[in-house]
Amino acid sequence: MLGRLNHVALAVPDLGAATAAYRDVLGARVTAPQALPEHGVTVVFVDVGNTKIELLEPLGEGSPIAAFLEKNPSGGMHHVCYEVDDILAARDHLTACGARILGDGNPKTGAHGKPVLFLHPKDFFGTLVELEQA
Repeated sequence: MLGRLNHVALAVPDLGAATAAYRDVLGARVTAPQALPEHGVTVVFVDVGNTKIELLEPLGEGSPIAAFLEKNPSGGMHHVCYEVDDILAARDHLTACGARILGDGNPKTGAHGKPVLFLHPKDFFGTLVELEQA
């Protein structure tokens, strides 16, 4: 069911500083910031060749990233994202196996314009997992 690793997401307290560090210090190619109000974040993607790093900053009140940063003020790994061929088939398989889908169980549109779902971290050994339809 799982395809390739799409990205590793890092929550950061200052998106501008994090973007500059990856671009200027590490020499990476970075995208322009993109606001995703539906997810409560602003994102920048860092191209590392074989995958991406997603830098996340809170956007608006109630952002899940704000809650994460309250517990981890310096930031840290927030989630990993894997590609799947059919997100609805993946969701149905996962729920049949007892995995919990966060939210209402219906895919939302992610940063790449593709459907995404998040899986409960307690079902995957403390790691928040995002699935994105390839």
